[in-house]
Amino acid sequence: MKRHVQAKRQNLPLILMIILTVSLAGVAFFLIFGKDLIFDRTVDSPASSPTSTSTALATNSETASESSSEPTAPKEPTPVVIETDPAKLLLPVTDLPGYFAPTANSGGSFSKTFSTDNGTITWWIYQNGTELLNNYSPDSTIAFPSSEGFTDIEGVLTFRGNNYRDAPTWGSADIVNKKLEIVWTKSNGAISGTGSYWPGSGWTGQPLLVHWPEETRQVMGIKEEFKNTDLVEVIYPVFDGNIYFLDLATGLPTRDPISVGFGFKGTGSVDPRGYPLFYTGQGLNDTNGHKGVFKYRMFDLIQNKEIFGIPGADSVAYRSWGAFDSSAIMDRQTDSLIVAGENGVLYKTALNTVYDPVAKTISINPTITKFVYKTSYHTLYGIESSPLLYRNLLYFADNGGTIVCMDINTLEPLWMFQTLGDGNATMVMEETDDGAFLYQGNTVDQSANRNTNLRKFDAVTGEQLWQYDIPTTYDSNLHGGLLATPLIGKNDISDLIIFNVGKTTGSSSGTLVALDKTTGQAVWSRELKAYSWSSPISVLGNDGKSYGIFCDSLGDMHLFDPRTGQDLDVISLELNVESSPSAYNDMIVVGSYAQKIFGIRIT
Repeated sequence: MKRHVQAKRQNLPLILMIILTVSLAGVAFFLIFGKDLIFDRTVDSPASSPTSTSTALATNSETASESSSEPTAPKEPTPVVIETDPAKLLLPVTDLPGYFAPTANSGGSFSKTFSTDNGTITWWIYQNGTELLNNYSPDSTIAFPSSEGFTDIEGVLTFRGNNYRDAPTWGSADIVNKKLEIVWTKSNGAISGTGSYWPGSGWTGQPLLVHWPEETRQVMGIKEEFKNTDLVEVIYPVFDGNIYFLDLATGLPTRDPISVGFGFKGTGSVDPRGYPLFYTGQGLNDTNGHKGVFKYRMFDLIQNKEIFGIPGADSVAYRSWGAFDSSAIMDRQTDSLIVAGENGVLYKTALNTVYDPVAKTISINPTITKFVYKTSYHTLYGIESSPLLYRNLLYFADNGGTIVCMDINTLEPLWMFQTLGDGNATMVMEETDDGAFLYQGNTVDQSANRNTNLRKFDAVTGEQLWQYDIPTTYDSNLHGGLLATPLIGKNDISDLIIFNVGKTTGSSSGTLVALDKTTGQAVWSRELKAYSWSSPISVLGNDGKSYGIFCDSLGDMHLFDPRTGQDLDVISLELNVESSPSAYNDMIVVGSYAQKIFGIRIT
């Protein structure tokens, strides 16, 4: 063993010399070729990002080497382009399934028979008051974009937000505690009239929440302390005949109320172009025994005064009741305002607006076209629901239960469907990759039908896709059934549509039910101890989860989980809430019979 060790020692200098020689050669090789070897390893390494790898492989060594020293910035997501050109959005009605030309009758009227249920509809078109048109040709083409293209202005600008009536809220909220908190209140009044007492705010009564553009804010007639604030303004016409203007954050008045003197029930509309114009319909014409004239009223918000009104007592109408509970839709592409009356007339008005923000002036010079109709189904004329539009197709449901689809350009009906109950509740539209769909339900006000029928339709063809029935108590004085516009699910609840149905198991109770949009089957159903006419909404949390809100006739506001229907929190708004809430980020606004407007934060 000693000899073996000694032999190794004798060979050690030779081994060290060999190691040193190899090491020096390696250093020299590294200095000459090392840079390229390192680069090649970076390209081939599995740890390299896909972006870096594809960049290196797609360029020569010099370019790739330079780019590897500075990481490639991530690409911006491709913006979603919303088509707004009416010419490209227009649906040629003669190409639609089932279309057939109307038959001309005497006096310039037209009639059309629908083969689905053998009903007929006859209509007349008027301009300049009572001038009957034999051949109507529109001056402009109206075709609405998808609901996301309704406005560039943040906020809730009409009943349920847009032409699909699917957006009663704007933005999102940081919801951690799942609680509701009243942060301010604003008192209002009450009136007596039309055989009843009208306190606070009523149906549909959704407040508008408007984040005004800087240019508009500077020219409007608001108080000086709000000129240089990032104002989100609450605009709320209520029963006492006043239009209130409040700061969303504090509830403080942003301008003096505009007093009309006659009560408002429905929901107004703000011009979606950000123009200082406001539109709202008068719901009552009797204030404490003083009779007035029904009007759909238009206001200049620079001077805070009324500048035009459409009379509800219209000689061409087939009903004398001239209230306007319907909420107008404004087409910003053509400067056209569309509203329906309880007199049974649909009004399409070219406003001819002239707005000069430098001179701080705005004016309108309206030209009104009227659509008047009769059907073979009923004689209960009147439209209280708000019209909605899919491109150039307009939809409304009337007091006799008829759903009508028509071309807003030619004012020609395309299909209709007869339900057995008043179409009080505004319908809601959904556009998907599979088509456009309409969701609707009836009020139980006809003794022949003691069910609330919840339905889904193909919006283009009028085909009923499903029906879900809820037994409902008939009350001739205070109707049950669907008076609340359904909450159409989006984001994490996009498979659901939630209906709030009144007077189901009894005259004071109700049912909140979530249906699967595809099948029409109930996902969950909840009995309510207090019925509701108030339309439910959802607020999107910053965590991507949706939170439901509904109010009831006991005066409670419920925060609920739309996946289960279970309450997360309940607060009292003191008395019956017929009005529908709206929300901007974490702030919710609604009025109640307590003669108060409430600003509520969701946390």
